[in-house]
Amino acid sequence: MAAGRAPLGLRRWLSSPAPAPRVCVVGSGPAGFYTAQHILKHHSGAQVDIYEKLPVPFGLVRFGVAPDHPEVKNVINTFTQTAHSGRCAYYGNVTVGRDVTVPELRQAYHAVVLSYGAEDNRVLGIPGENLSGVYSARAFVGWYNGLPENRDLKPDLSCETALILGHGNVALDIARILLSPLQLLRKTDITDSSLAALACSKVKRVWLVGRRGPLQVAFTIKELREMINLPGAIAVLDPADFTGLENAVKDAPRPRKRLTELMIKTALEKPREKPVEAQAAQAAASREWGLKFQRSPQEVLPTPDGKRARGVRMALTRLEGSGDSARAIPTGEVEELECGLVLSSIGYRSLPLDPAVPFDTQRGIIPNSSGRVEGVPGLYCSGWVKRGPTGVIITTMNDSFDTAQSVLEDLQGGVLDMSPSREGFRAVESILLSRGVRPVSFSDWEKIDAAEVARGKAAGKPREKIVDPAEMLRLIGH
Repeated sequence: MAAGRAPLGLRRWLSSPAPAPRVCVVGSGPAGFYTAQHILKHHSGAQVDIYEKLPVPFGLVRFGVAPDHPEVKNVINTFTQTAHSGRCAYYGNVTVGRDVTVPELRQAYHAVVLSYGAEDNRVLGIPGENLSGVYSARAFVGWYNGLPENRDLKPDLSCETALILGHGNVALDIARILLSPLQLLRKTDITDSSLAALACSKVKRVWLVGRRGPLQVAFTIKELREMINLPGAIAVLDPADFTGLENAVKDAPRPRKRLTELMIKTALEKPREKPVEAQAAQAAASREWGLKFQRSPQEVLPTPDGKRARGVRMALTRLEGSGDSARAIPTGEVEELECGLVLSSIGYRSLPLDPAVPFDTQRGIIPNSSGRVEGVPGLYCSGWVKRGPTGVIITTMNDSFDTAQSVLEDLQGGVLDMSPSREGFRAVESILLSRGVRPVSFSDWEKIDAAEVARGKAAGKPREKIVDPAEMLRLIGH
């Protein structure tokens, strides 16, 4: 045998191509699509299948981003490019954990990434939380954005004062939607039924209440500025809340400093210091909103018949510590605020998907290290279920790239069982068939998309969302 040459059988074994890695991603929001995008870009052979419980993709980009923020939804174009890749497939209308289990997916794929987000909300845990007129921000946002599970919410908007518990961007989104002039909302993809409800709304005052102070608010300057400039509404901020804060933010990071300065300016500006047009607009404003600080909800107070919310009793708090780590401690004083609508915007919460997946119920995440699920090789997670429900789309993008990198390293490093018997969707398809589940493809979604855009065009909107999954399925002949 010639020196340096491997025997023929070994040569054939060495040159036989390794099986293409089959990767499954559960969830088609930003975390799922960014994970898929990164794997496809950096591995020329990988096949990525994305599973989604709804017929329609894009998660919170479709159902979370406010209707009057269309520019934030432009990431859908990037996700659509990913879905059009010859090595990517989308299977909607498949509920993982019910229609197919995580162990079954792990049998079918070389790697499984859980990116299913946070489908629940944190509860207040106070008396009266279940009274009529009290809603979670998640459900309210889902209602005006056409999330199927919230389409029948029918919030009661017959009161004049609404109270939003929370000082994040979602709280500001809700306040803005409640107070926006209808002619602005009509040009958005807000659902038809929620637009009709808002047209009859009596709400003209919105208070946003937080447990801590102005230096701890979680919303960002863009959202605050939008709220301050909202036509027909004026900001009511108590100057006493902002005295001495200029010094306190002198050395704060720039975003926090600018945000605080904008609140101080809005609170302290005298009407006559404003431009003439702004003074005229303020005089004509029929709606108002404001921020209340250092108040912690204790109880939602019922109407005399015990059925509806009529207000919230709040404990006044003082702060211990400073900056982001400051804690709100009740002072013993209480205050009652009258309102007929209470929206709790204190955060989303992930739920366990399958008994086979470890879950930290305390933190509401899957325990992981750089996206590798602890103790389960070949199982990964990305997005909110990995790190908790915080941050904007760019945060989720970076987080998902980090998880995708872990998958790529493990594929490279021979850590995963690369058995060619893992057939990916072919194996899952027979399971779904036996359980009477028909997946929805990306081209099916594009038919739904075209129908929504056509309906929207007729109404002068970017789209009219279909909110009933049964109607979506009928439209594509399922």
